[in-house]
Amino acid sequence: GRPPVNPESRGQALGAKQWKGAAGLAEDVRYYGQWMRDEAERRIGHLYPKVRVTEEMAAERPDLERYAGRELTVVAWLWARTVRSPNPAFAEIEVPLVSNFMLSTKRGKEAWVEPIVEGRDYRFEVRVGPPPDVEAARRGTKIGRGAMFRCVISGTPMAPDYIKAESMAGRMGSRLMAIVTEGDRERLYLPPSVEHERIARNAEPPWRPDEPMNRETTNLVSGRGYGFFTWADLFTERQLAALTTLSDLVGEVRTKAHQDAIAVENGRHTHTHSLTHTHTHTLSLSLSLSLREGGVGPVAYADAVSVYLAFALSKMSDRGSTICTWFTERDSTRSTFARQSIPMTWDYAESNVLLDGTGSFRGAVEWTAESIGGLIMPKDTIAGVAEQSNAAGQTMSADTVVSTDPPYYDNIGYADLSDYFFVWLRSSLRSVFPDLFATIAVPKAEELVAAAYRHGGRSKAEAFFLAGMERAMRRIAEQAHRSHPVTIYYAFKQSETKSETGITRTGWETFLAAVIRSGFTITGTWPMRTELSNRMVGMGANALASSIVLVCRRRAADAAVAGRNEFVEALKTELPPALLDLQKAGIAPVDLAQAAIGPGMAVFSRYASVNQVSGEPLTVREALAFINLVLDETLEEQEGDFDGDTRWAVAWFTQHHFDEGEFGDAETLSKAKNTSVAGLVEAGILRSGGGRVRLLRPEELPEDWDPWKDRRLTVWEIVHHLVRALDTDGEMGAARLLRKVRAKKEEARLLAHRLYAVCERQQRATEALAYNTLVGSWTEIAFLAREDRGEERALFDGP
Repeated sequence: GRPPVNPESRGQALGAKQWKGAAGLAEDVRYYGQWMRDEAERRIGHLYPKVRVTEEMAAERPDLERYAGRELTVVAWLWARTVRSPNPAFAEIEVPLVSNFMLSTKRGKEAWVEPIVEGRDYRFEVRVGPPPDVEAARRGTKIGRGAMFRCVISGTPMAPDYIKAESMAGRMGSRLMAIVTEGDRERLYLPPSVEHERIARNAEPPWRPDEPMNRETTNLVSGRGYGFFTWADLFTERQLAALTTLSDLVGEVRTKAHQDAIAVENGRHTHTHSLTHTHTHTLSLSLSLSLREGGVGPVAYADAVSVYLAFALSKMSDRGSTICTWFTERDSTRSTFARQSIPMTWDYAESNVLLDGTGSFRGAVEWTAESIGGLIMPKDTIAGVAEQSNAAGQTMSADTVVSTDPPYYDNIGYADLSDYFFVWLRSSLRSVFPDLFATIAVPKAEELVAAAYRHGGRSKAEAFFLAGMERAMRRIAEQAHRSHPVTIYYAFKQSETKSETGITRTGWETFLAAVIRSGFTITGTWPMRTELSNRMVGMGANALASSIVLVCRRRAADAAVAGRNEFVEALKTELPPALLDLQKAGIAPVDLAQAAIGPGMAVFSRYASVNQVSGEPLTVREALAFINLVLDETLEEQEGDFDGDTRWAVAWFTQHHFDEGEFGDAETLSKAKNTSVAGLVEAGILRSGGGRVRLLRPEELPEDWDPWKDRRLTVWEIVHHLVRALDTDGEMGAARLLRKVRAKKEEARLLAHRLYAVCERQQRATEALAYNTLVGSWTEIAFLAREDRGEERALFDGP
């Protein structure tokens, strides 16, 4: 509720603004952030030159004609990493490692880079419009997957080991590939400039964050064999100059804010603006009383301003490293932490931090100020309290309701990743928090993750995680509210490992063992959509589209002991209807197996122990194996409700997918499913000829298909027409079809789940994605199908 202390805002008339909540602090963050940005421009503005559109450039590019002779502001410089060619004839030439030559993929605004080979050298040219070979442009100089590239001059392949060796030897360089500029309400892509490249290379940062990166971690580029040894190695010289300059300015702005806060507290006002002396004194006195009544002195207030500006610097640094790539769909940069790791990137984008938008310091300040300004302190209500403590030793009141998102075994080492920000925060805030920044890096010993390098191997790391998680969960179980369940969010899809005992998921097994051993029983489970749809996580990554919420209560003291057969029978009775509930709720197929663990473990964990015939207790790993077995059986049994043509198609798809197979094999299978190859062709799902048959792909199905006129309607056909319609006409197009097949709606959804499971097991990611997308969109499609039935009623009832 207090006004800001900066001289510009102090000069405003009383009552001109309502400084509700933390709006005054937000205004100070904006003011001093702008001062930092302006001061940084004064010191390093020469490193961010404009680019002139020459008459020659305009003559070659119609889109540049109206810009001829103008100087344009640079948004970003796009670079390609380079290594020496492995071809002995060109060993002195540094050739580019480019994963994508596309600059913009917006329809009608396409732009791309073309490498022009000239004898023993090459240059980059920027072209506009769709490239002749889109796929080749999207591949850049990459060959297949992974870090395999080709020499742009000789075509010689460059293996990952060669590239890593060059990088580790300090021979990985960079070359400017294109310049992104601001046009008249549009982005313009210009060819590289020798002068711009020279300016960038000659930048001299006042200091460098030379703290070493831990080379034993696997989620940092340093753990992957590339030549990043210190945190400074992740940045260009110009990026370092900007970050170090702004980091130093955080300390300077703290002094300015302190002086201005003292001026307010002392009732003095030096910025008279257009106010009279009497008005000035009254305003300053009001601010002074407000500051004192809030219990915040000038030092503490200046500290707060500097902390939030350090946060803004952290946000800018996330968009300001050589890990940032260019987002061709949005003409913008991606962040360093597009995922919870620091991956290796090949072509990268270097933003102009002195602008206003994404990647700039001013943009980061505005984001921070908006967050602060939105905070409203309620009056006459119980205040919330935030406290940092160790979950394994915390003390809670008996009426505490617990909802927690625990660490995910060995998936994310947040302490290792936090060093990225720590090196900048330590420099700018060490005088504010001397104890917090007394160490060179983030403390890591107590972090509850199974990091093998910290504990002397995987088995010891697993034991550390299990013991720590059990202590924390037991503490929660002992102190949590007796009348309310504990909810545990788990959004980590543990990677599977094949072993002699079958498929194992160590992270999940260890976590669940800790939950059960702490005295909890799992009484419910539910998927909850918590993850952003635009995360850079693709098929096969260890992340769920949903968080799985486990609902836990204390296990009864008199819980029974069960034998293995009793447990399995209970599982076969209770798991199938629970799975059907999950499917009806619209859970994506990609999440189903993980979500099934909840109701399965609900059966297992309600017993004090489940014993083998030998008397040995059944382990969590063995219980999970039974859960997966019943899951597979349930999905297969759901096929019994499908028509014969669909059951044939599922069996054929499991073996051949959309590839060709022998006619004889198809005919034999058709007898078992009570159908025929001729009937399947008539149904419109199969193509037969020359002794070969194959299922029709969704894109091969007729767009004018009408299920009401189909004399041999199959669930298989419905699902694949829905896939086609969703891909070409979106959710509304799929809804128009779903409206006409309401009677088979649930069968279609179950079939999509089944086909996803088949594709996932056989690692056919593209096909799996189509079925997962359909089910993921099902709720919205069904809603749209119910929204308007006017067309349907007219067809049924006549005019």
